[in-house]
Amino acid sequence: MENRVALLGIVVEDPQAAEPLNQLLHQYKDYIVGRMGIPYRQRGVNLISVVLDAPADAISALSGKLGMLAGVSAKALYARLPQGEG
Repeated sequence: MENRVALLGIVVEDPQAAEPLNQLLHQYKDYIVGRMGIPYRQRGVNLISVVLDAPADAISALSGKLGMLAGVSAKALYARLPQGEG
């Protein structure tokens, strides 16, 4: 299966979700290009963006697993790259 480039947006509302979230990201570490986390203290949430270069199934699986964690929302946005790029 061909790899896709995607941006995974994660909103963490429950600080207790940090450990299982990081464990999941560690499982997919080979696909992660970069990661940035922003604590938004005024609103009591943490925002994380993860750039992935992975098969679409892996991106979807990670997004789904993250979304199943209590207090976590995740959504993937796929890049529209021409075939054969990268």
